[in-house]
Amino acid sequence: MDCLDIAFRFEPSADTAEFAGYAVVWGERNAHNEIVERGAFVKTLAAHRTAGTRPVMLWSHDPVEIVGVWEEVREDDKGLFVRGRLLTAVTSGKDTYERMKAGAVTGLSIGFRVPAGGERRRAGVRYLSEISLAEISIVGIPSAGGARITSVRSNGRSSESAAAFVEACRQAKCALVTQGKLK
Repeated sequence: MDCLDIAFRFEPSADTAEFAGYAVVWGERNAHNEIVERGAFVKTLAAHRTAGTRPVMLWSHDPVEIVGVWEEVREDDKGLFVRGRLLTAVTSGKDTYERMKAGAVTGLSIGFRVPAGGERRRAGVRYLSEISLAEISIVGIPSAGGARITSVRSNGRSSESAAAFVEACRQAKCALVTQGKLK
């Protein structure tokens, strides 16, 4: 008698709903005639570190729609770099993630206050040299064109994966029946 051992291993999805991008690009003029200068977030990021907090991640500046958490927020040569993780167990987080994976939503936007002495105006433009950062939102249309999500991490699985697995099992069964190993 021939024996056939088949082992199946099921693992949770490695889809971590992580993404990264730039919430601000240095020197870029936004739709509100504002330009954020390099170093504008130094004090607020230090205050967040001291307090053990991070800016809140919202959907379109709605304080009720907390859709994820920011894992990293830092200044670099290009601007304010952010890396976050969406809460896919929350409906709004899952919906946001699906929009991001499809490329339907790519914008980022900041919610902030400017402390006294943190701005100057010249020729109708507001130059921001110090910002108190409260939140960073995922938005459909950012006020600054460069404030964009640059990468979305996905495990590459799609809804077709289960159907493909079932079809592979059916084909394997047919092959075994053909070879006379199954009845």
